[in-house]
Amino acid sequence: MAAPAAGEYFSIGSCVSCLTCLGQRLQGEVIAFDYHTKMLTLKCAPSSGKPNVSDVVLVNLAYVSEVETISDRTATPPPLASLNFNKLANRARAEKEDKLSQAYAISAGVSVEGQQLFQTIHKTIKDCKWQEKTIVVMDEVVISPPYRVDNCRGKEGSALSHVRKIVEKHFRDLESQKSVQRSQAQQTQKDSALSV
Repeated sequence: MAAPAAGEYFSIGSCVSCLTCLGQRLQGEVIAFDYHTKMLTLKCAPSSGKPNVSDVVLVNLAYVSEVETISDRTATPPPLASLNFNKLANRARAEKEDKLSQAYAISAGVSVEGQQLFQTIHKTIKDCKWQEKTIVVMDEVVISPPYRVDNCRGKEGSALSHVRKIVEKHFRDLESQKSVQRSQAQQTQKDSALSV
C-alpha cells in the first residue's frame, strides 16, 4: 500500500475543520484517526455549553467535502490516561445484569407498564430486581401486578413511602404524556377537517 498523501493523514493533537456533505462545519482537536477506514475522531467544544466537558465526534471522511488542518501538532502527544479496568469490568457486569433483567421480564410475560415502571424505579434505586412478575426493591418493598401504588407492599417506613412516591409520579407522568398526545391528535384531526 502506498504511503498516505498530504492531507490524508492527521496527527493526534492537530486542530482540523471539516465540512460535511450536509453542510455542517465541525472543528476540533484530533484524538484518533484510522487511515484504512478514513474515520476521524474529534474533540469539539461542548454543544451543551457546560464547562470542563467536550463533545467527541466520529467523522467518516467519505462524507466530508472539505478538510482543512488549522494547526498541526509538532510536540509529542501526552501519554494516554490509564484506565481503571476494575471499574470498567464492574460497569460492564452491571450493564449485563440490567439487560438480562430486562430480557427476563419480557420472557416472564411482564406487561409493558410493569417494565416501564421497573426502569423508572431502577433509575433512582439500583437495588431493584424481578422475582417472577413481581418487582422487589431493596429487598423491602414488593410491587405486584398491575403495578399501581395500591400494589406496593412492605414494612411501613421510609423505603415503602419513597417507592410509593416513585410509582405515583411514574403514572402521573405517563398520564400527562397521554393527555398531551390526545390533544395533539385532536388538533391534527381539526386541522385536517378544516383543510378539506
